[in-house]
Amino acid sequence: MNTFYKLFLKRCLDIVGSFMLLLILSPLLVGVSMILLFLNRGKVFFLQPRPGKNEKIFTIIKFRTMTDDVDEYGNLLPDEKRITKLGSFLRKTSIDELPQLINVLKGDMSLVGPRPLLVEYLPLYNEKQKMRHLVKPGLTGYAQINGRNNTTWPERFENDLYYVYNISLFLDLKIIFKTMLMLFFHNEGLNNTIEKFKGNNNINQ
Repeated sequence: MNTFYKLFLKRCLDIVGSFMLLLILSPLLVGVSMILLFLNRGKVFFLQPRPGKNEKIFTIIKFRTMTDDVDEYGNLLPDEKRITKLGSFLRKTSIDELPQLINVLKGDMSLVGPRPLLVEYLPLYNEKQKMRHLVKPGLTGYAQINGRNNTTWPERFENDLYYVYNISLFLDLKIIFKTMLMLFFHNEGLNNTIEKFKGNNNINQ
């Protein structure tokens, strides 16, 4: 059953689920887009390359939550100085992640899977950590329902690998259900900034 789910049914659920969610959430998505269009001078989305299944690079889509403000030398200001009030709200509620439903519909991502991290991290992973790329990245994942941004990098990687080894319909439904509970009733950790991964030799990881 799990093999059939991984090879066929999971993708079917991704297509149906992402299409239905885009349809249901379209008023919200359009409304947020219009507000950002006005506040961000036409810049609605944040596009960035991310590694997907088998480390294939794709472009992730998010609502833009930060400005492009720079210092006197032309360098981007720290994230905490560039995030807008609306952006902070979008992050806290995870609304900024909703455009990734387009990535799911396209097949770049799945509704559930390890979150897609930065391309610059690829050379820093050990062989075990690289296994997180054996499956498609997800809109939400096992790490997100187990501490999310409040956990350490080793803990997040262990949670990602647990999912890779144990993919099933029941686990995906459990993750989706717990993600919904977190969004509506328990926002702790959803808006915390994650320290960049610096490799496995960094004692703070």
